Amino acid sequence: VQLQASGGGLVQPGGSLRVSCAASGSLDRIDTMGWYRQAPGKQRELVASITNGGSTNYGDSVKGRFTISTISRDNAKNTVYLQMNSLKPEDTAVYYCHAVKRALSPKYDRIYWGQGTLVTVSS
Repeated sequence: VQLQASGGGLVQPGGSLRVSCAASGSLDRIDTMGWYRQAPGKQRELVASITNGGSTNYGDSVKGRFTISTISRDNAKNTVYLQMNSLKPEDTAVYYCHAVKRALSPKYDRIYWGQGTLVTVSS
């Protein structure tokens, strides 16, 4: 499974940005897709994820700001989108796309990562 992220860049505080992640390769049993982020000197944290069925989950650091129509998925294109609104400087990070391939037993589930895309929020 290969994950290609795009759409990062520089945005002013209060602005919006959309990042995309396209999956390719052996996509059978791919279920959850989404985004983590990692700021300098900090641990990687969940931003948002979405299952094949459309169930979403948002990280505590972005709840309330990213929640409305934020993460979406086009299963036909194997692509997940993250719309980020009301961005703050503390949202500056490398955003990593991920995808989970389910195994018959959860302990054998496999997580794939994209190369990351840098989002910088600055005036």
